[in-house]
Amino acid sequence: MAGLASTTIGKGFEVLFRGIKHVRRHRPIHARGLRLDGDVEVHDHGLRSGISWIDQPSAGPATARVSRSAGTPDGLPDIVGLAVRIHHPEAAPAPSTFSDILLSSTGWSFPARFALVPRLRTSRAPLTTMMPYRGEHGPVLLGARTLTPSGLPSSLRAFERVLGAVPWQLGLYFATPRGPWQHFGTLTLRLDPQGEEKDLRFDAVLHPLAGAGTYDWSRTVREPSYALSRREPGDA
Repeated sequence: MAGLASTTIGKGFEVLFRGIKHVRRHRPIHARGLRLDGDVEVHDHGLRSGISWIDQPSAGPATARVSRSAGTPDGLPDIVGLAVRIHHPEAAPAPSTFSDILLSSTGWSFPARFALVPRLRTSRAPLTTMMPYRGEHGPVLLGARTLTPSGLPSSLRAFERVLGAVPWQLGLYFATPRGPWQHFGTLTLRLDPQGEEKDLRFDAVLHPLAGAGTYDWSRTVREPSYALSRREPGDA
């Protein structure tokens, strides 16, 4: 039953994305975004998530893209998306040189952490992966919350203006699906001079988090729409 439900949901997302892509040929959702560059630090926290990247202290560069999912006009709420690429040093035990993490504005407590929530203020928006990773001890969610600056808007124009003066610092957290959030790291992002970014793409299926597995049902739900999003306009 779980496999049938996952397949049905995945096909539903694919049909939805296919329809949107007829209008937005380059990106079905998160069409406009800003490129950010910075660094990520995993603290020596003594916690155990069962995922090596979370559990081992480290520091390294990060590339990110912040966007509005539906692309509603400025001044209206929208689902905030933050895609983060963690660049791993050559010695890291990772399947590739980087991992992609996709975060969206949700609630923070259970079960709201699994529900998308449109926001007017990015600084007030909890961000979670919604889909759990597979750790050694079971499912693990990732989350992020703004530390500074306060009052950060979700409007991309205003966001660009604010981050032109100060960096965006977020606390990184992990949790079991029902458990409390544990603070394990800090992500610091700065506005890239390129500003709006159209060609930078992230894929949590192709570039999973180092030391984490994925669940078959999660891949089944996400892969059809992800595969469609990867295609260039005009591809069959």
